Amino acid sequence: MGIVLQGGTVVTATDCYQGDVRLEGEKIAAIGSQVIQPDDEVISVNGCYLFPGGIDTHTHFDLNTGTTVTADDFSSGTAAAVLGGTTTILDFATQNKGETLQQAVENWQQKAVGKSYSDFGFHMAITDWHEQIEQEMFHLVHDEGISSFKLYLAYKGTLQVDDGVLFAALKRSPQIGALMAFHCENGDVISQLIKEKLAQGLVSPRYHPISHPAAAEQEAVARVLSLAEIARAPAYIVHVSCASALESIAAARNRGVEVYAESCPQYLLLHESCYETDDFTAAKYVMSPPLRLMSDTQALWTGLSRGAINTLGTDHCSFNYAGQKDLGIHDFSKIPNGIPGVENRLGLMYTYGVLTGKITLNQFVALIATNGAKLFGLFPQKGTIAPGSDADIVVWDPTYRGMIRQETLRQRVDYTPYERFAQTGKARHVFLRGRQVVVSGKLQEEPSGRYLFRKPFYSETVKN
Repeated sequence: MGIVLQGGTVVTATDCYQGDVRLEGEKIAAIGSQVIQPDDEVISVNGCYLFPGGIDTHTHFDLNTGTTVTADDFSSGTAAAVLGGTTTILDFATQNKGETLQQAVENWQQKAVGKSYSDFGFHMAITDWHEQIEQEMFHLVHDEGISSFKLYLAYKGTLQVDDGVLFAALKRSPQIGALMAFHCENGDVISQLIKEKLAQGLVSPRYHPISHPAAAEQEAVARVLSLAEIARAPAYIVHVSCASALESIAAARNRGVEVYAESCPQYLLLHESCYETDDFTAAKYVMSPPLRLMSDTQALWTGLSRGAINTLGTDHCSFNYAGQKDLGIHDFSKIPNGIPGVENRLGLMYTYGVLTGKITLNQFVALIATNGAKLFGLFPQKGTIAPGSDADIVVWDPTYRGMIRQETLRQRVDYTPYERFAQTGKARHVFLRGRQVVVSGKLQEEPSGRYLFRKPFYSETVKN
């Protein structure tokens, strides 16, 4: 007995066509006009789009920052993700100083297993580098299915690593089938700018973006890509926020560097003006990199339409405004960095990307699902609608009209940066490996997400 989604329009990164989709077990069994078999359950999806389940390439659930823990853990965060049409998340398992990478994996497995409503995988964030770590990277790729690693050029004194570590990790990555990801901001410069502002008594959230200038991001991007060029290694730049960083990426590509770029909805839809308040509410938008100028958002939209940006994650890293963000009420540098967004990614990009003509439906699917699957060793299991692929499908109702309100969201945080944003289109039903986990917009209360063992990264897998 299978399930047939009848009457919808199938949308992939390359195609858009009418077709019934038959699910059997955990897989897509057939697509066509005569796929119904005796005893199948038929669900009418007339007028709806059928998208592959979204893949959020960048989340932080149950993350301990040293002073607090994110408001969303894997249970609440993935519940929100699934309701928004995301069926796979890639979270950042973060190594604590003195830990092995294997210990970090085990820590994050304990956080996620049995609690996740979506399927999940991990990137590994390395904070403590030595010869043993270099050897462990091979083990993680081939024995744990973790084929991507992250290094920070920011957060001096905690997460930041030096150029020698950046270069060593880049050289190691193509040897073992790994893709290195980078948070690109110059942590030394930012640390100095923060000290200067605080010494002047400038402590409010409006000084966060001033102490994290776009030039500090651009410099770090250019530095990483120069190191990648010397190492002859691919690089993945997370949460690109500004035009100058995107220009550095384009320049590196022109030199033959293999570089992939990720951005996030906040950098496309929110602006630096969010910090221009006389009260503490600007703390809601404190993230790194910070929000940029309108001209930067316009450049990022152009980058999306031209294929210069490969993926759209959320960098969902949620902290309550009351009780967490206000840890920095007298010192903006102590405001926990991050915003929520995992629940709203598809709705925002469909409304403000597809319906405005900035990106096509096919580009939308590529950005929210397919490209992430290809880059991170999940394609064609995930990221497309095709026979043999996992039956991760979002039934998208394009007739929905509504407004984003914090009080109606599942995420466990006391605000949304997209409050009162209009939204057109919504996930009506969501299937995860053939199981209907969202029915008529309502979550079925049973976590069924699984850990994803990902394939190694090799350049040709992205091109196919």
